[in-house]
Amino acid sequence: WLGEVSSVVLVQSLRDLHTAYRNFFNSVTGKRKGPKIAPPRFKSKRDSRQSIRLTANGFSLRGNGRLYVAKVGDLRVRWSRRLPAVPTSVTVTMDAAGRYWASFVVDTDPDFLPETAAETGIDLGLSAFAVLSDGQKIASPRFLRRAERKLKRLQKDLSRKAKGSKNRAKARIKVARQHARVADRRRDWHHKESTKIVRENQAVYVEDLAVSGLARTRLAKSVHDAGWSAFVGMLEYKAAKHGRYFSRIGRFEPTSQVCSACGIKDGPKPLSVREWTCQECGTVHDRDINAARNILAAGRADRLNACGAKVRRAPVPAPRREAGSPQKG
Repeated sequence: WLGEVSSVVLVQSLRDLHTAYRNFFNSVTGKRKGPKIAPPRFKSKRDSRQSIRLTANGFSLRGNGRLYVAKVGDLRVRWSRRLPAVPTSVTVTMDAAGRYWASFVVDTDPDFLPETAAETGIDLGLSAFAVLSDGQKIASPRFLRRAERKLKRLQKDLSRKAKGSKNRAKARIKVARQHARVADRRRDWHHKESTKIVRENQAVYVEDLAVSGLARTRLAKSVHDAGWSAFVGMLEYKAAKHGRYFSRIGRFEPTSQVCSACGIKDGPKPLSVREWTCQECGTVHDRDINAARNILAAGRADRLNACGAKVRRAPVPAPRREAGSPQKG
């Protein structure tokens, strides 16, 4: 059965296995920072998501717009856009809904946008998806909440089917397709809003949220429905692509406690308080807009420090493994 697929696919799978084992052992020994990495597991034909990757030796593009894959043949492709350059590899993926995707890797130059003087700080939330420092509020569409009634009905039909039956397989596909529609709508909306923000602002500052921690609270479903991590990731790579500045401020910055007008720290406030008055200057603040303005100010301060301003943090000695020339012997 190994001969049924191209040898290029097997080589790429071995490379992925080598990378997975290296990350696992580096995580166990402490060389890799962050959460612990689990050991790799065997692939299964019952996995809901399957993929293969081919280099230039395993695929080619035909003149009639079809994609040739070794040991498979010509595939009809519904192109979403023209390829800007000759692709170096392609990944063919089948998702849980039974849809097939072809993702190409190409080498392109950055598309810099004209410079603008506008800068913005973004405060992400649940009542409003995002609040900009200029007072603009982006409402949260809540795609999963709107599709819950239909998902509940489809999930109930799935639970009534006998395990291993063809009817259960059909019901599972229906549930997967509904989830795919929700994810596609959310992703499309994220792309539109992130592109608009990057085009209108020269610098974008956001707060580094602990999404994994918030996902373990009673707000888990709403946090996952918002998709903050995917949205911030889009802002980051689009800013790099279009020549914009992107920065994250620390998650422990007291953006909701500091008055953006006079800079006085007014103390912590429960989430039920959406408006408050500064006891020092008497300014009435909207909680989210005030936080967005503080994020903008903190991002600008970090940017000035990074550009060589005189304001510096306490000196930190360089680690020995990075300073000086390597020792011999």
